Amino acid sequence: MSAPLGYYPGCSQSGTAAEYDISTRACCKALGIELADVPDWTCCGSTPAHTVDHHLAGALSARNLLQAQAAGFDRVITPCPSCLSALKTADAHLAHETYRAKVEHLLGRPGPGPVNCQSVLQVLFEQIGPGGVKAKVTRPLTGLRVAPYYGCIMNRPPGLMNFDDPENPMAMDALLSACGAEVVDFPFKTECCGAAFGMPRLDVMQRLSARILDMARSCGADAIVVACPLCQMNLDLRRGQVNSASGQDITMPVPYFTQLLGLALGLPDADLALGKLVLPLAPALIAAKEREAQREAHREGERAAKEAVKAGHRPAPQPVCEEDAPCA
Repeated sequence: MSAPLGYYPGCSQSGTAAEYDISTRACCKALGIELADVPDWTCCGSTPAHTVDHHLAGALSARNLLQAQAAGFDRVITPCPSCLSALKTADAHLAHETYRAKVEHLLGRPGPGPVNCQSVLQVLFEQIGPGGVKAKVTRPLTGLRVAPYYGCIMNRPPGLMNFDDPENPMAMDALLSACGAEVVDFPFKTECCGAAFGMPRLDVMQRLSARILDMARSCGADAIVVACPLCQMNLDLRRGQVNSASGQDITMPVPYFTQLLGLALGLPDADLALGKLVLPLAPALIAAKEREAQREAHREGERAAKEAVKAGHRPAPQPVCEEDAPCA
C-alpha cells in the first residue's frame, strides 16, 4: 500500500452527505488506497464564500492546505467538487503576489506552497482504473441502467480542474461500466441542477433539476449516479419539490458513484449507508435483476434453438397466411 493521501472530507460529507464519505472511505480501503484526514480541517468556504470576499474565501481554503502540508501530505483529495474547486482556486490564486499578501494577512502567517488537489473520482480513475476495479468486482451490477451525472463543476473550468473532458467526461462512465452496469448515453451529464439556487430561487432549481430527471428517464436509466452532494440533494432530497413544480412523477434513485462501486466490490450495505438515500435503490436493483433474468431466458431459448438446428431437429414451419385472409 502506498503512502496515505491527505483526505479533506468537507462539511457536507460530515452531515447531509455522510453516505458519500462513508462509501468513499470503504471503497478506497477495499481498493488499497489509504486515506488520512487533514488534521483539524475546517470549512473551505465552498461556493458561497467568494460571493462575499474573494480573499476571505482564499484564506479559508489556504488554511486547510497549510494543515495538509504541515501533516506532510503532498496531495489532497476530496469527494466534493465544490470543495475541490475552492481548494484548487485558492492554490492557483496564491501564485499571485498581491492575492497571496492579502490572504496571508488574514491568516496571520505565511500561506501554503503549491498543493496537488484532486477529486476522489480522479484518483480512482487514474490510480486504480477501470481494469483494476473490474478485477475486484465480486457482485457485478448486471442489468442496472445508469445515467452518470457529473454536474457542472467537477471538470470545469478545464484549465483549473484539469481532469477529463469538460463537455463529455467519461471517468465515471468507465468505472460504472467496469462494475457491470449499463451506462446510458446521457447528454445532460454536465448540465447544472440549479445548485445552491434552491435557497434564493427555488423555481430555478426546480426547472433545471426537472430537465435532468426527465432526460434520464427518457434515456431509460434506472438511476442517476452522482459525484456531488449538492446535486444529490437537489435530485433526491428535493425530488418532491421538483416533481410538484414540473408535474412529473419520477422516482428513480440518485446514489453516489461510490455507493454503486461499493456494491459491485461486494462491500456490506452498512459500509455504503444506502439507507440514507431518500429514494431507495432497492427497487432499481430488483428491476435490473428481473430484466437480466428475462434476457438470460431469451438467450437460453436462442441457444436451445441453435442446438436443435445443429442436431437436425429443425423447428416446424409456421403457417403462412394468404394475403387478405385470416390466419387459422
